[in-house]
Amino acid sequence: MTTPPYDDTNIFAKILRGELPSHKIYEDADTFAFMDIMPRGDGHCLVIPKKPSRNILDVDPDSLTTLMHTTQKLARAVMKAFSADGVTVQQFNEQAGGQVVFHLHVHIIPRFEGITLRPHTGQMEKPEILAANAAKISAALN
Repeated sequence: MTTPPYDDTNIFAKILRGELPSHKIYEDADTFAFMDIMPRGDGHCLVIPKKPSRNILDVDPDSLTTLMHTTQKLARAVMKAFSADGVTVQQFNEQAGGQVVFHLHVHIIPRFEGITLRPHTGQMEKPEILAANAAKISAALN
């Protein structure tokens, strides 16, 4: 089966172009990290490549490498920022694999002993909480 082409009207492409707002945590020449607006846990954030790719099936190796470097950097920062016991890193591919937004992205979720992830209900977090969590993670990057 052939992977469908990249669609530059997806929500993450619009965030990268500045057409939609986000709670930015980190940005470099190749990647962008921001808060998930429907978090499954406090501090749930996303890392995306700036170069268009639908998912891991079509991303070029160099873009994937820089994405993983940023993912590791953010995973360490969320652990520190939230004094987490662990971290969940997730990445989904195609609809059958659980992908909802068709721009490659990695979920980073701080985890705590005895606390399960919240269900994905579509419930949006309050902007002030997202902003505070983004600032907390950004500060932990330094």
